[in-house]
Amino acid sequence: MLIYDTVKQYSQMFNNSTLHPLISLVDLDKAPPLERTKFMMNIYAIIIKKKHCGELRYGNTYYDYDDGTLVFFAPGQVITNEPEGELHQPYGRALVFHPDLIKGSSLGKHLHEYSFFSYQSHEALHLSEKEKEVIHNCFQNIASEINQNLDKHSKRLIVANLELLLNYCLRFYDRQFLTREVANKGILEQFEQLLNNYLFSDELPLKGVPSVAYFADKLNLSPNYFGDLVKKETGKTALEFIQLRLLDLAKERIFDTSKSLSEISYELGFKYPQHFTRLFKQKVGMTPNQYRMAN
Repeated sequence: MLIYDTVKQYSQMFNNSTLHPLISLVDLDKAPPLERTKFMMNIYAIIIKKKHCGELRYGNTYYDYDDGTLVFFAPGQVITNEPEGELHQPYGRALVFHPDLIKGSSLGKHLHEYSFFSYQSHEALHLSEKEKEVIHNCFQNIASEINQNLDKHSKRLIVANLELLLNYCLRFYDRQFLTREVANKGILEQFEQLLNNYLFSDELPLKGVPSVAYFADKLNLSPNYFGDLVKKETGKTALEFIQLRLLDLAKERIFDTSKSLSEISYELGFKYPQHFTRLFKQKVGMTPNQYRMAN
């Protein structure tokens, strides 16, 4: 497996010079034919593809990755370039940057908000022609700063342009969630069905309250993409959606006075009754006992 630890190492692999130790715009077309293999990035990468040239797999699922799409890699991800062992000619451009570039900056503090760095399968950003032009302009602005002689303003301007690029990507992903609304509603319906099945099965008391990651895995989506999709479609986070559905079930069971509230909390997957009481009061405005007495 290839491991890219530095910007220079990645640039050299594709026959590009390194003008800045922490960031580089890499022209993938310059590379000779390379053998497909697994690779891991210990740097951030934003790659735009020019034409179909193989498949990228992350975990057990494939990137929705074709001509004119963007994918985002965060440090630590292991990617498989398939079919492995075959020679191929890379095409496209990659903006790679080291985590040290943004340390101490506003972008460094808020990078977690750009959740698409943790997306995985079926989740690439598909660009329109106008959007491609915007992305290429952002790339060029960053490249222009990299090509300047480094001075005290260089880092601030490079990071500012990088942040502008990522904000455009947020906008384009919002557009993509809208244009894929029909497919997204299908995913949401599957999520609701999976959630209902779980809540009325033996898994709830045995395995506890289900996590967002549990349902994302069932739907072959990354937790971040799944969470963003639910938020766009419902206005609630995936965790809020799960909790509210669980509390609807709790309200029904509280009326069964043959069972204590502790028994009900265990049936609902809570290891400790006080956790159930705390969540119920936080969301409903009264404790389970007060709710039972009031009704």
